[in-house]
Amino acid sequence: MVDVAEKPPTDRTAVASGAIYMRPETLDAIRARSTPKGDPLETARLAGILAAKQTDRLIPLCHTLPLAHVGVELTLAADHIAITATARARASTGVEMEALTAVSVAALTLFDMCKAIDRTMRITDIQVRSKTGGQSDWNASAAEA
Repeated sequence: MVDVAEKPPTDRTAVASGAIYMRPETLDAIRARSTPKGDPLETARLAGILAAKQTDRLIPLCHTLPLAHVGVELTLAADHIAITATARARASTGVEMEALTAVSVAALTLFDMCKAIDRTMRITDIQVRSKTGGQSDWNASAAEA
């Protein structure tokens, strides 16, 4: 585990994103709230938040962080659901792993909630979009330009 004892706590934020692609009729069932296991969107949102709070138990050597906020947004598109997670903490190390964990578990939850009607779903593009705090700030949009 990296020793962060000498690093001063700073306000840190990380945003991660990902997507789960599925058939249009699966998205229609989600919109109509007619999936067999209940509301996959709310379940996935809550699962992502809860997972972020457990990141240190899931990822070896990951620090325990005092999360101040975790948010998960799910946006329906024509052929996928876009997932965005934001994690915030005042800590000596970043919250990228918490944001990535939230996105990953939200996507896995959507898969689980909808697999009875669509086994062709594909989880993809999980990545850190931005981070602030600590020694440097970073934004994927600026890095892609």
